Amino acid sequence: MSTLKTMSTTEGPTKLMPLKNKKIKSKKSRGLDILVHMILLVAAFASVFPLLWVLSTSFKPATEVFSNVIRFIPAHPTLDNYHYVLTFKNSIFLTWFKNSFILALLTTIISAFLAATAAYSFSRFKFKGKNTLLFSFLLAQMFPGALLIVPLYSIMKVYGLLNSYTGLVLAYSTASLPFCVMMLKGFFDTIPVELEEAARVDGLSPFGTFWKIVMPLSLPGLSVTCLFSFITAWNEFMFALTFMNGEDLYTLPVGLRIFVNQFQTDWHYMAAGAILITIPVMIVFLWAQKYLISGLTAGGTKG
Repeated sequence: MSTLKTMSTTEGPTKLMPLKNKKIKSKKSRGLDILVHMILLVAAFASVFPLLWVLSTSFKPATEVFSNVIRFIPAHPTLDNYHYVLTFKNSIFLTWFKNSFILALLTTIISAFLAATAAYSFSRFKFKGKNTLLFSFLLAQMFPGALLIVPLYSIMKVYGLLNSYTGLVLAYSTASLPFCVMMLKGFFDTIPVELEEAARVDGLSPFGTFWKIVMPLSLPGLSVTCLFSFITAWNEFMFALTFMNGEDLYTLPVGLRIFVNQFQTDWHYMAAGAILITIPVMIVFLWAQKYLISGLTAGGTKG
């Protein structure tokens, strides 16, 4: 009997201890999850709040913008700011919109085509200097764009490319090309080579295989590179300000600089223009959204 009592007393705590440890761990994990979610909510609010403030300012009249009383929600919302931005100086805002759209579209097409061909060669072929070239693409991403302004300006001045779409498209394409090549190379690595071999057996040429087999399968990766190239050209400021002279040649980011006067900044007009600038990017993003997740994650695995 004594041995049974001792066994019962010794086995009881050992059975209860794991349950207590599990409860303690579950409480700690819940507390950690709550803390992580709180941090994420604060970070999300900090990133979204400036955009919401710009949106609110775009509907405020000038008296509220420059008032001592700060209001997030406009007391007297108005659309006059948007009307002024779209109609001032003979609707020059629409001219800036046309310039930005043409430059962004041409940059997207050229960057996507050059990046696709270069990335395909890096993914499928072996040649001397391959690793060095790949490293050079990574190295190009480390230098800020401001360092390229002076040499690019000198080159464009020699070849007469200033104040032209051609010069600015070339500058934007070279700026976005390294990222696009590295992105597409990782995606092409995930496409089985056997598909291309089967297509060549059926009579397709190497370029036909690339164009009819590889390119349709790489739409998620292409959508990411196209979106990146479009946003790069659409939001760029320094190159457009340096290489373009004259209000008729300005892009949207450079054109908004007109609302910054010497002694005062028209924040309500600038906010309305900024909201109008974001609309095309949002449309492009929504159009390519179904490809973005698979395109961003495809380069992380190989198989």
